[in-house]
Amino acid sequence: MALITGTDFIAIPTEDIDASVDFYENTLGLQRSKQWGSMPAHEFETGNLTLAIMQTDAFGVEFKPHSLPVELHVDDFDAAKSELESRGVKFEGETLDSGVCYQAFFSDPAGNSLAIHHRYAPAS
Repeated sequence: MALITGTDFIAIPTEDIDASVDFYENTLGLQRSKQWGSMPAHEFETGNLTLAIMQTDAFGVEFKPHSLPVELHVDDFDAAKSELESRGVKFEGETLDSGVCYQAFFSDPAGNSLAIHHRYAPAS
C-alpha cells in the first residue's frame, strides 16, 4: 500500500490577499472554494489540484514568491493565451515548445511564477 496517495493542495504566498484573490478568481477564472475561517487564505480549484492562496504574514511566515512555475493545464493553448492576454496577463518570453508540450510563463500579482501548459504528444 502506498504511503502517499495524492496531493491535496499547494500553498501560494502573497503579501496582498485582495489583489491575489482578484487575480485568481477574475483574471484566471478559477472557482474559489473556501476561505480558511477568518484568515487571509482562500482556496481555488483547478480541476485536479487546489491552490491555497495565503497572505504569509498572517501565518508568521516570511514572504517569498515561488520562482518555479505552477503549470496550469489548458485544453486549447492558443485560445487560453489570447484570452489571458485580453485580461491583462503579460507573458514572459516566447512560448516554449518542448517537443511534447507548449508552455507560456507569467507571474501573479505577488510575483509567483505560473505557466499555462498543454501537452500535445501522447504520454509514453
